[in-house]
Amino acid sequence: MSANTIEKDGPFGEPAPEVLDGRIWVDGCWDFFHHGHAGAMLQARQLGTELVVGIHSDEAILENKGPTVMTLEERIAAVDACRWVTQSVPYAPYVTSLPWISHYGCKYVVHGDDITSDSSGEDCYRYVKAAGRFKVVKRTPSISTTDLVGRMLLCTRTHFIKSFSKLLAGDEGSGTPEERKEEGAVMRQRLKLYASDSTGLGEGLSVWFWTASIAAREDHTEEEKGAFDQLCTGNAPQPGQRVVYVDGGFDLFSSGHIEFLRKVIEAEEKIGRDEGWYSEQNVQERVGKGSDYGPVFVIAGVHDDEVINHWKGVNYPIMNIYERGLCVLQCKYINSVIFGAPFTPTRSYLTFTPWGTPDAVYHGPTSFMPLTYDPYTAPKEMGIYKEIGQHAYAGVNAGEIVQRIMKSRDLYEERQRIKGAKAIDENAHKLREQLEEEQKLKESSA
Repeated sequence: MSANTIEKDGPFGEPAPEVLDGRIWVDGCWDFFHHGHAGAMLQARQLGTELVVGIHSDEAILENKGPTVMTLEERIAAVDACRWVTQSVPYAPYVTSLPWISHYGCKYVVHGDDITSDSSGEDCYRYVKAAGRFKVVKRTPSISTTDLVGRMLLCTRTHFIKSFSKLLAGDEGSGTPEERKEEGAVMRQRLKLYASDSTGLGEGLSVWFWTASIAAREDHTEEEKGAFDQLCTGNAPQPGQRVVYVDGGFDLFSSGHIEFLRKVIEAEEKIGRDEGWYSEQNVQERVGKGSDYGPVFVIAGVHDDEVINHWKGVNYPIMNIYERGLCVLQCKYINSVIFGAPFTPTRSYLTFTPWGTPDAVYHGPTSFMPLTYDPYTAPKEMGIYKEIGQHAYAGVNAGEIVQRIMKSRDLYEERQRIKGAKAIDENAHKLREQLEEEQKLKESSA
């Protein structure tokens, strides 16, 4: 069966489901997941009612693009954790085929406004484009897997953000005052989009800033309540839900972070089961008041670039606080985000949050960050500290990912070179498409 042929049955010999306009397909490598990937999924989800995400195999990516940083299993975990994804499909073909998308009942394929080519230099979406089943969304600017690999290889620090709140207000950054204001407004709008619900259209997560001295944010020498300012309104804890707090750098948001957060949900669901949360009577009572919901409300505190660099040094974090925050916001295991959270969650900080003292503070397996004291002394003394033990991806953090890159530096530098050469051809192809489209418009209006 050729890749551009629609068949009655799917590519696996099974009856194909009904092809629906609202069931959207996107595919990609999704290598160490970042907010550009999430942005593509968000825009695709906004175009329909379901989002099916194809994930290419390690072998297909190696043949067409170069070596992956993350394994297929790690990339699947990242895709499945995205709030806007309905279903993930591993081993999706690198060249998107009509039988594949039809097999999953998808009418349209969505991709960014850049060209992606296979190993032979041909457009990966040529078949769906020819069939009129292709939709274009805007590519998220200033972020890509290539950019992140470059930061690791070159150990750059120019991506750091000194004051996130001032940057969003237009008081810091490059350009004229007007340009800074405009860029700040664009960033604020993107934060609100990433805080949207599972449809990508409604209100979802609440987003906050915590403002305090650098001493209070960086270590345990100062204990301050600080000030909580709300950037985005969103859902509040529902009656009966336990409020739990997690914090971290969440740098190169990966399977290690995702599995930790999933384990937090799992632990809280067990508490809920033990306390009768899922009994028929309690479920019916919640449904009768509107709709059912889970037993936990998870708040994630994200540390500043300055704070992380103080502890990790070199050029960490690889992603700045804006990029890391967007990655956390898109994760379905999170209900609210606090930017600028302190490295040490003190009693003053925890009791002064907009939700009051949390029911639990969770921490994961020890990371590669060298510590000189225990940041979780306060929640331990308060009797609300809980720990998630070792898990399948416990060793996957920013340090591990950078080590993977460095061990295969020659391969990744070659990948960067090939990527640059392919970009020339892809830009030329995109220009040809634009010129052809303009010519068609002229002919139709003549």
